[in-house]
Amino acid sequence: MSSTPSRRGVTKLAAFRRRVRGFYEREGRHALPWRTTRDPYRILVSEVMLQQTQVERVIPKYEAFLKRFPTARSLAKARLGDVLRLWQGLGYNRRAKLLHDAAKVIASKRSFPRTLEELRALPGVGTYTAAAVMTFAFDEPVPLIETNVRTVFIHHFFADEDGVDDDALMPLIERTLDRTRPREWYYALMDYGSHLKKTVGNASARSVHHVRQSAFKGSDREVRGAIVRTLAAGPKQRETLHASLPFDLQHIDEQLERLIEEGMVVRRRAAYALP
Repeated sequence: MSSTPSRRGVTKLAAFRRRVRGFYEREGRHALPWRTTRDPYRILVSEVMLQQTQVERVIPKYEAFLKRFPTARSLAKARLGDVLRLWQGLGYNRRAKLLHDAAKVIASKRSFPRTLEELRALPGVGTYTAAAVMTFAFDEPVPLIETNVRTVFIHHFFADEDGVDDDALMPLIERTLDRTRPREWYYALMDYGSHLKKTVGNASARSVHHVRQSAFKGSDREVRGAIVRTLAAGPKQRETLHASLPFDLQHIDEQLERLIEEGMVVRRRAAYALP
């Protein structure tokens, strides 16, 4: 698509905007708790929790987490073990550690990072998360792309194509971006994308960037999660861990050592525990 769209192209983009906004006005998820705040810390927490986790599972955990750790400083001061215990049920426990690490960096500064570069320098914060915080906390018109946004643009503009690259989507995302109300526009896109997935299928599966999630059963992720969940109840000796987990002993030991290397488990004399 050229950088100077034709009159027909402009009309199509205008109709697209109306369709997305109309859906959001009628059926948007306006009451999601992270949409009622502009606190960048709270938005960062929500974005980290929402990575590969369904909204319905995140809502109660988000509310409980912020009740316990209402500020970056309170999270930074907490023991990682307490953070991991509260995180149970969300999965991908490494996210909790990286969020804890990021809170320490934020707490050491005079103010919350306000640029993409500063945000991306935080542990565990990538391109999308940095752009999301800029958009949803500071209402900055930053081009961003995630699975629901990708679904919308592929569905409407690449209906008959496979292997669609984000490089092809980004000019459209930039051209349709509401630069006066970007926060609301992206919420509309995300809600519309979620709706499309449920009603017509996941168009983002036709993206070259689409990655199918590997099987969970018997995976390293399942073993790691089970170890952390078991240790959340209290320290355990290796033999107790072996007896309580339904996995190959070598697999348990390998992931236990990895968790120790990553700082998510500590060895205390003859027992293992959360930090």
